[in-house]
Amino acid sequence: MWQRFDQCGIVMYLDSENWLKGSIEYENNEFQHLGSVVTNLGYSDWATTAIDASIKPMWYRLSRREDDYCIECSYDGVTFSQMRVCHMFNGNEKISFGIYACSPEDSSFKAVFSHMKVTECQWKAHDGQQPDE
Repeated sequence: MWQRFDQCGIVMYLDSENWLKGSIEYENNEFQHLGSVVTNLGYSDWATTAIDASIKPMWYRLSRREDDYCIECSYDGVTFSQMRVCHMFNGNEKISFGIYACSPEDSSFKAVFSHMKVTECQWKAHDGQQPDE
């Protein structure tokens, strides 16, 4: 049974003052939040969008270019959409990353993770954009 704030997704962790995550956080039977949190130097922000509570599977992709990161999500594991681009202080050093699940209130929901793989960066470099005419 899902309870408010049950969540699971991906996380990148430098230390308790510098980390980021992308996840779905359950709110109620009607909607949940697809979102990301970026914490730099102890200061956090939270970016979300409401999605239907019936959506359970979600694919995530985390890419890094030096100390800049891109979090993407997909409903089908094929077509990914950008959730967040951010800068992490000291993010070009060694990092810890992976999956996470948490249930801050009294709950026992089951999170299932599959298809995890490490690949070359999928975040395409920006070639520059021609000005509008």
